[in-house]
Amino acid sequence: MSRYLGPKLRITRRLGDLPGLTKKSGKKLYRPGQHGKSINKPTEYSLRLQEKQKLKFNYGLTENQLYKYVKESRRKNGITGLILFQLLEMRLDTICFSFGFGNTIVSARQLVSHNHVLVNGNSVNIPSFQCKPNDIITLKTSIKARIIKKLPSHLEFNTTKNEGQILDYCSREDVLLNLNELLVIEYYSRR
Repeated sequence: MSRYLGPKLRITRRLGDLPGLTKKSGKKLYRPGQHGKSINKPTEYSLRLQEKQKLKFNYGLTENQLYKYVKESRRKNGITGLILFQLLEMRLDTICFSFGFGNTIVSARQLVSHNHVLVNGNSVNIPSFQCKPNDIITLKTSIKARIIKKLPSHLEFNTTKNEGQILDYCSREDVLLNLNELLVIEYYSRR
């Protein structure tokens, strides 16, 4: 199955605020659908599934991509949830979103796939490209980065050159997404 291209506001109403998916917010406070106003106690499985869906929709991943990231984070030594976030935050489209090259991860992904981004002076058009610390990300075109109120601590941006540098891996406080990563790991532990 491919990436989700449907109505994004419906997803944010169902899952809550997803900063990488859209900046829009709806007027309705209840979930979409005929039974959105009804209050049912969620099961443990539905809570895990909901957290997995938040991660999947926010970063624009397919089910297979997310499963591969979870498997890779399990293999590495350390806290599995933090390593999962570090892998996802070091993707090129997410780094471009953090620098302000796009309003959402989807728009940053489009910039990368249209060859507007250079990594260490080389053109890269793969949005899932894994960046490393000390990489320098530059825009080819004259697209100006939007003014960022608070840049994450693991990134540094030079506005005169319109380029950014990755200083280190991200910490949990730098991630904008409000998510319980342990529930995602538990969801995939059944596989």
